[in-house]
Amino acid sequence: MNEPLPLKNVERRRKPDWIRVKAPVGETFNETRRLMRELNLNTVCEEAACPNIGECWSKKHATVMILGDVCTRACAFCNVKTGMPRAVDAMEPQHTADAAAKLGLEHIVVTSVDRDDLPDGGASQFVKVIEALRKTTPKTTIEILTPDFRNKAEAAVEAIVSARPDVYNHNLETVPRLYPTIRPGARYYASLRLLESVKRLDPSIFTKSGVMMGLGEERMEVHQVMDDMRSADVDFLTMGQYLQPTPKHAKVADFVTPQAFDAYAAIARAKGFLLVASSPLTRSSYHAGDDFEKMRAAREAQLAKG
Repeated sequence: MNEPLPLKNVERRRKPDWIRVKAPVGETFNETRRLMRELNLNTVCEEAACPNIGECWSKKHATVMILGDVCTRACAFCNVKTGMPRAVDAMEPQHTADAAAKLGLEHIVVTSVDRDDLPDGGASQFVKVIEALRKTTPKTTIEILTPDFRNKAEAAVEAIVSARPDVYNHNLETVPRLYPTIRPGARYYASLRLLESVKRLDPSIFTKSGVMMGLGEERMEVHQVMDDMRSADVDFLTMGQYLQPTPKHAKVADFVTPQAFDAYAAIARAKGFLLVASSPLTRSSYHAGDDFEKMRAAREAQLAKG
């Protein structure tokens, strides 16, 4: 299969037509924003300057970011503030559950900043959020997107898996060669081991991981990341275009065409992923509820075949 190549000479400061989105507007969008403010909740939609915020918030879909809005890491791709975080908010788990109830969420995505300052990396807060959601909105399915819990991963993952989220997501973000410049505080194989641990501890939990495209990765490197994910039994792969949040962040090396994303998706499906989402605007929590239902149906079909 001849895979379309990324566009190497696109003006970096000018996004191609396929990456442009409408500005967020509308009463439902404003209602979602007001609710987040009332409950003192942070969202990755805002903090990470997600291009899909208008669409998602207009559907009352928001990804809650727990453990504050200040990260202890300084990844080259991320727009979240770096510094010394404030104390953990004891009301955050219940506020998250209240938001899910008021928005009428059938599926919620909960992520966090890195909290290397905490003894457990913030794992206990994830557990409390899951418990609050199960009590307040028991029919809501729960997807978590955690950091790597550097030097604390084993105990942290065991605690969270014991709380039984429906989906455990941890993003590899990019290819191993680019980690020193793009994700310097993390280790590629440590993240792989984290994903592998989730499946070892509870095979029934769906696992998910994603990579950003357009950072200078080579095609065969992306294929190898897919193989590494499959070796860790990752169920769901997401692939989306990296967009430079500010001039101080890593530059976009290339804008990957929609056709190239489709080609990558075809390869990923052939490698055995249960579900693949691959497009310029794909993000970890974009259409997460719909994708969860697709993933569940795919597993049921797989089990029916034996």
